[in-house]
Amino acid sequence: MTLDPFLGNANCVSGAESSAVAIASAVQQRAISAQEVVAASLDRIQQRDGDFNAFTEVLKDSALEAAERLDQQVAQGIPVGPLAGVPFAVKNLFDVAGLTTLAGSKINREHPPAQADATVVARLKQAGAILVGTLNMDEYAYGFVTENSHYGPTHNPHDLQRIAGGSSGGSAAAVAGGLVPLSLGSDTNGSIRVPASLCGIYGLKPTYGRLSRAGVALFAGSFDHVGPFARSVADIALSFDVMQGPDPSDPVCSQRPPDPTFGQLGQGIEGLRIAVAEDYFARGAEPQILAGVEKLAQALGVTRTVRIPEAHRARAAAYLITAAEGANLHLHNLKTRPQDFDPATRDRFLAGALLPADWILQAQRFRSWYRQQVLMVFQEIDLFITPTTPCPAPLIGQEKMVIDGVEVLTRPNLGLYTQPLSFIGLPVLSVPLRETGSLPFGVQLVAAPYQEAKLLRVAAHLESLGIPNAQPV
Repeated sequence: MTLDPFLGNANCVSGAESSAVAIASAVQQRAISAQEVVAASLDRIQQRDGDFNAFTEVLKDSALEAAERLDQQVAQGIPVGPLAGVPFAVKNLFDVAGLTTLAGSKINREHPPAQADATVVARLKQAGAILVGTLNMDEYAYGFVTENSHYGPTHNPHDLQRIAGGSSGGSAAAVAGGLVPLSLGSDTNGSIRVPASLCGIYGLKPTYGRLSRAGVALFAGSFDHVGPFARSVADIALSFDVMQGPDPSDPVCSQRPPDPTFGQLGQGIEGLRIAVAEDYFARGAEPQILAGVEKLAQALGVTRTVRIPEAHRARAAAYLITAAEGANLHLHNLKTRPQDFDPATRDRFLAGALLPADWILQAQRFRSWYRQQVLMVFQEIDLFITPTTPCPAPLIGQEKMVIDGVEVLTRPNLGLYTQPLSFIGLPVLSVPLRETGSLPFGVQLVAAPYQEAKLLRVAAHLESLGIPNAQPV
């Protein structure tokens, strides 16, 4: 059976290049079974994840059982969800019923198994998606590299000697490596967007509170977001749509009703006011990164620029607040068992625990002022463009890198362009670019709160022009 040309051939939908949209359509039409799709995904994980180290747990038996149940529903004519048969995996800070939620740590191994799935995991399952495993990350989501001392580093599928980014490195590598078409991560200061950029896929950080965080191990509660990784805009939109909606279990989850984005992808960009962020966001990156921003701007016909005021101070304030919030959350264990932390995480938490209270209060005052200044920018434009990371993926273990002729520390500076935007909860989509023979990198599309549909419309337009490149390795 041949599907819509957008989806490809049904005989190919179990392969590494398959999209979630194509898989679900084929399963719904009985062109392929969910069991075949899931078995193929599990086979790829078995064959390739030894190189990537993306997975910390593979749920083979439960995934195949879920696929069998779904196939029975299809055979009986029972309606199945919009993600029917789609394999997905989640960062191991999401609760999965029956599993201990590791959050990338050694300490959490002692915790009892989760009693229920995290809300967004449950919503994906309700939509027919099938969970195949949990994924590696920086300990307690504190990092941009996924070089975990307990579970090992996750390797970038484009170059196994390089990092996948973090803290959701396993989530990005699993999608970039073609192991699954869809995964979930979390983003505090860039932990979805940085690995999406370095692994060459799409990563969406929604508006703060847009998706429920119930059942998610938090790092810094006033910053943390959850969101999807995928290799197509349609997959991002569809998964985002099924996860939307109020959740009383998460006190910061928005009460706004869902705003479906998938059906808006074909609306194009007419009428949207788009600008390129200058000043802070136009400095400190390798030339190819800035050239990528210019490439997107030219493709969109953008000639306007915009200045985001005091972005450098926003980044500094974000450092202070997240360090303090994260340290406070783990303070008891920092006092009683510091040796059980990843050393890189422990040392930063200890520093956060020693920050003066007046510094944090001043950072919070600045945060409120900065949010109002950036919201005023959106009175004149609908979205703006910036780099995601200042460079492609560094080598595993690389402590320093040279950016724009200046030697800087690798770990903190991967968040150069993401932190000032997480700080105030804006929705951001990282769009993948890759030239032949080179490593991928991302460009951020940034909009006002609750305007995810505009980001996805622009990305879909770019995709129609053939500019983003998110093909699996």
